[in-house]
Amino acid sequence: AAYPSVEIINGYGPTENTTFSLTYHIREAEFMRAIPIGRPLNNRTAYILNSQSQPVPVGVAGEICLGGAGLSRGYLRRDLLTTEKFIQNPFQAGSRLYRTGDLGRWLPDGNIEYLGRLDDQVKVRGFRIELGEIESVIARTGLVRQVVVVVKEGRERSKRLVGYIVPEGSFQREQVITILKGKLPEYMIPSQWIELEHLPLTANGKVDKRALPEPGTNEATGGMYVAPRTELEIKLVELWQDLLKVDQVGVHDNFFELGGHSLLAMRMVSYIERNLLISIPIQVLFKFTCISDLSKYLDIQAGKDSEAKNTTSYEFFDV
Repeated sequence: AAYPSVEIINGYGPTENTTFSLTYHIREAEFMRAIPIGRPLNNRTAYILNSQSQPVPVGVAGEICLGGAGLSRGYLRRDLLTTEKFIQNPFQAGSRLYRTGDLGRWLPDGNIEYLGRLDDQVKVRGFRIELGEIESVIARTGLVRQVVVVVKEGRERSKRLVGYIVPEGSFQREQVITILKGKLPEYMIPSQWIELEHLPLTANGKVDKRALPEPGTNEATGGMYVAPRTELEIKLVELWQDLLKVDQVGVHDNFFELGGHSLLAMRMVSYIERNLLISIPIQVLFKFTCISDLSKYLDIQAGKDSEAKNTTSYEFFDV
C-alpha cells in the first residue's frame, strides 16, 4: 500500500509574537545538517541586530528581533520588562519589535539559522563568545549527533571551553578539531572534549547543563596519561601545570588543547630562555605541542648527545 507523503515544517516564534513567526519547509536530504528556522510569514518581519540595534551582515551572529501583525502589547502589569523587550522599530516608524533574546544569523539563501540564546554569551580570555555558534559549526561537521559547549572555570578563575558530544559512530576527535580550525578562531575551539552516550535532559526536553559530568584531565587530549621520564620533562610538566592551572599533565598532552594560548606560550618561551639559556622562537611551541617532543627539541638545541642527557642537571627558577 502506498503511504501518503508527509510535509515537515520547522516553525519558530515566541508567544510574544503569537507563536509562529518564521517557518522552514524541511526536505529529506537536509536531516544531516542544521535545520534553519526559515523566513518570516507574510505579515511578520524579522531582523538580526547587534547590541546597538543595527542590522548585521549575512553570516554574522546577532539577536533575532521580530515584528508584524502578531506582536503582543506587552507583559501584563510588568511595564519595565515590556519596555526592555518591546522596542521601537528603527526601520519602520510607528511599529515595534520584540527582542527575543535568541541568537541567529542570516544565511545566503535568505533563511535564518538559530544559534542559541544570548544568555549563552560568555567571555573567555577577553573574547566574547557565543556558545550556540560553536555548537552550530560542530553540528554541521556531520560527525556528531548532539553537542553542547559550556565554559568551565579552573584554578584562579581561569576559563576554558568544554565540548560534550554524542558522536555519529566512533568519535573522530582530530577530524572535528581540524574542521573547526578552518571555520573558527582558536579561542572558540573547545580545549576539552567529553564523549557521552546521550546528553542529560530536563523534564521539558532541554539539555540539563548542571547534570553534565565534570571534565577530567585526560579528556583534554583523549589519550592515556604518561608520566614524565627525564628531569627536563619533569620540570616542563611542573611549568605547564602552573601555567595552565591543571592538576596533571602527561608528556603526550597537547599544550593548546589543555587551554594554552599565545600569551601563555610567550611566557613559556621566556621561562625556557631564562632557565635553559636556549633562545627559541614562539613558533616552536606551535610545532612541538607536547612535552615529549619539546624536550627532545630542547636537548638537540643545547647540543646534548644521548649520553649527556643522563647526567645533565637543570636548574629552574620560578615562573
